[in-house]
Amino acid sequence: MQVKAKAKYIKTAPRKARLVAGVIRGLDVELALSKLAVMDKRAVKPISKLLNSAIANAEHNYELNRANLFIEQISVNDGPTAFRWMPKAFGRATPIRHRTSIIDIVLAEKNPTEKKKIKKAKKEVGEEEKVEKTTENAVETDAKKKAVKTFKDDKKVAPRKGSEKSLIKKVFRRKTGM
Repeated sequence: MQVKAKAKYIKTAPRKARLVAGVIRGLDVELALSKLAVMDKRAVKPISKLLNSAIANAEHNYELNRANLFIEQISVNDGPTAFRWMPKAFGRATPIRHRTSIIDIVLAEKNPTEKKKIKKAKKEVGEEEKVEKTTENAVETDAKKKAVKTFKDDKKVAPRKGSEKSLIKKVFRRKTGM
């Protein structure tokens, strides 16, 4: 089971947020939170907030155990960049880029829970019923196709006039110098 969470438009440069994300990638959730608590970076606050949100999603929506979760993936991508201008000498202006980040996190279970096995068994039973229905539908469609083929076979198509000549023309297209 995978649990996903996403934070958009975080006002931190992606290059700086990737430093924090690289530290917690692949760690258990509790260990990652404790590492984030002692780090001294600006990107720690939104990443820890996102991690807590993903944990809450896992516990509430999927009824997963917090101790059984780890960070499978964490990625920091570029968000939209806001441009501002700074005045410089001789009436010139230079751009200032305020970069934003989009942070994606995926949590997974270390050991699959028993609830999932029960759900998988229910899904397999449902798939068997679907297979039976699809085979019935396939038999019906085969019968329809045969009926259509017999209708098409009844029609006789007359050959085109001059088809033999056109074949000769295709084969001997080359002009000779006679």
